[in-house]
Amino acid sequence: MTDAVTYDRSHDGIAVLTINRPDQRNCLSREVREGLRAAWAQFEADREARIAILTGSGDKAFCAGGDLKEMVETGLKTPPRDMFPVPYENLRLTKPTIAAVNGAAFAGGWMVAQACDLCIASTNAQFGITEVRVGRGSPWSAPLIHMIPQRIYMEIVLTGKPISAQRAYEIGLVNRLCQLGEALNCAIELAREVLAGAPLSVAAARETVMLATEMGRSAALDAAYAVHEKAYSSQDAQEGPRAFAEKRTPQWKGE
Repeated sequence: MTDAVTYDRSHDGIAVLTINRPDQRNCLSREVREGLRAAWAQFEADREARIAILTGSGDKAFCAGGDLKEMVETGLKTPPRDMFPVPYENLRLTKPTIAAVNGAAFAGGWMVAQACDLCIASTNAQFGITEVRVGRGSPWSAPLIHMIPQRIYMEIVLTGKPISAQRAYEIGLVNRLCQLGEALNCAIELAREVLAGAPLSVAAARETVMLATEMGRSAALDAAYAVHEKAYSSQDAQEGPRAFAEKRTPQWKGE
């Protein structure tokens, strides 16, 4: 992993991945792409990390998208599907993720924020799928149809005009808003709320949401019951009710 992306696990159970090129608006340059691949791989392999937060250095940009200068120099046409590290699409991740957006999330920046399970944004954040303004494309935006209304999605991709953090919250793209400089702290707070749940139950809950977006109603129900079987059969499934009855905090084992 390069210093273009840092990995920090000073918060119990939480990995913080930071794109560390504020002078380049944290764009997805080659070194940042390589750093993200390494950082996500480290998170997946880290048994002590149950959830990850992705953010960017500074308060100007979370990630301003691809490196346009690099695209010109390389004559990039259609980007390979694995060119940009995208959680759950071309990166294998089995744990939940949060994007902490602290500034501009444009083009590829929107892409990686969209790919995370949850999204926190500071009030100065802006979101934009700006590809039409530079003659590029946004095929990666297709999953947005499961997140926001069709008419709003259409306007965003046809105009390339950025939207405010408040608007992103109103349409359901962002889970929570926070004050300038507080995106990471707010994301850590949300991460701790997730960590309060039993690990196997959290994993099954996340998988259920993804199944429900991929399948029809009946198939999703059948698949959801199947993915919950491990959680129901675990020691934690006995510990939770026992702790509730004994009026104490449950001690999760993840097994």
